[in-house]
Amino acid sequence: MLSQTSAHCVITASHRLLSLLDSLRKSWPLMTRSLAVGHQYTSLGTQPILCSSIPGLVPKQLRFCRNYVEIMPSVAEGVKIGIQECQHQFRGRRWNCTTINDNLAIFGPVLDKATRESAFVHAIASAGVAFAVTRACSEGSATICGCDTRRKGPPGEGWKWGGCSEDVEFGSMVSREFADARENRPDARSAMNRQNNEAGRVTITDHMYLKCKCHGLSGSCEVKTCWWSQPDFRVIGDYMKDKYDSASEMVVEKHRESRGWVETLRPKYTFFKPPTETDLVYYESSPNFCEPNPETGSFGTRDRICNLTSHGIDGCDLLCCGRGHDTQTEKRKEKCHCIFHWCCYVSCQECTRVYDVHTCK
Repeated sequence: MLSQTSAHCVITASHRLLSLLDSLRKSWPLMTRSLAVGHQYTSLGTQPILCSSIPGLVPKQLRFCRNYVEIMPSVAEGVKIGIQECQHQFRGRRWNCTTINDNLAIFGPVLDKATRESAFVHAIASAGVAFAVTRACSEGSATICGCDTRRKGPPGEGWKWGGCSEDVEFGSMVSREFADARENRPDARSAMNRQNNEAGRVTITDHMYLKCKCHGLSGSCEVKTCWWSQPDFRVIGDYMKDKYDSASEMVVEKHRESRGWVETLRPKYTFFKPPTETDLVYYESSPNFCEPNPETGSFGTRDRICNLTSHGIDGCDLLCCGRGHDTQTEKRKEKCHCIFHWCCYVSCQECTRVYDVHTCK
């Protein structure tokens, strides 16, 4: 068990995955200090000590940790950037990807249900792990991986292959083998988690692009050296947020196989196209997140800042759930009347400006 829970709260596969990865994130400084001791730390005799200090590992994850202990800090970093991206994408929505300090279930009960929110968190966390591991390999932070030498095709006109193409296949393998280790049950939630985890990883692969550097006198760019690179993670977040908005609602079907009862998912609406490998899927409705509810993990929207001029979900009408809003003035000190001086600095004055701040009742 990952953590103690009350009798009415059951830790689901989604919860356990995020709890595990959060414990990795919290163990990151310990891992970094341990790895800095020297190459002898990666011997088989000391690897189990490090990996066994991380709570909640199933046997497959424990074996993976021991074999790839060097990249575990990157796994933790990937979860961190996934959470940060989730909070950016949902910053103006009723559920804003709030995390809970000092709790292994870092999102609380929100991920207990098979909702759109659960789908997005799984996808962005899985993508974050693949992204961070891939980037660490290309930067030389890990010795067990490096550049991708397989994706080189014929060079283009005016450019040649060079640099370090990022090995997204290795990063995706790490994410798949480690993050999906718990999703091996024949139930609907495991099927949903596997689909969404893979959607996050495939999105990175689909957004790889040629990054080039110019060579020549005075930046003439007579020749360019190009390599495969991951996009900025914000590109992945924006894309996955669109997938959240268009997520496919599914229904659960049960059928009997030789191993027993198996649950599968099928689209609820047959007149929509079936989900592709980059689509998010869910099969339970989301709460409205308007009022605090410890059972659903909703913190409500009271005292949240809203946008008075917006007609979207971040606007005061929708974000405040019809309760209305309060307005107060706020003074902020800002730089103003900036002047560029030759050469080469900028001088500014400090101005006090008054803003209206609107918060939900």
